[in-house]
Amino acid sequence: MKLTFRAFLVSLFVLPVLAFAQGVDGKWVGEITTGRGPQPVTLSLKADAGKLTGTVLGGRGGEVTIDEGTVKGNTITFKTKQQGRGGEVVYSWTGTVKGEEIAFSRKAEGGQGQAQEFVAKRQK
Repeated sequence: MKLTFRAFLVSLFVLPVLAFAQGVDGKWVGEITTGRGPQPVTLSLKADAGKLTGTVLGGRGGEVTIDEGTVKGNTITFKTKQQGRGGEVVYSWTGTVKGEEIAFSRKAEGGQGQAQEFVAKRQK
């Protein structure tokens, strides 16, 4: 009886975490509106024990690696570095996972411009 109750408790706490971790893994596609007009963006994400890794494709410079990625609940955060007109630009990304969509906000560090908000959808 004790073993069954423990298994039940484990399923209540561990399985939702595992389900979410698998829920963010994969390819996500969206479109960011910039000063140059709408720009497609593709994110390849992988979550493992609270750490987020992957790449972002879109904008200048091609595919870039995600740095400092984290997963907490349904929120993901990470940074990317890209070459801009005035040199390297570091973007801070925050996303809220909602099923088959992630609502993102991306802001250049150092006060450069406004935050850009967009939705990425899981590519099947």
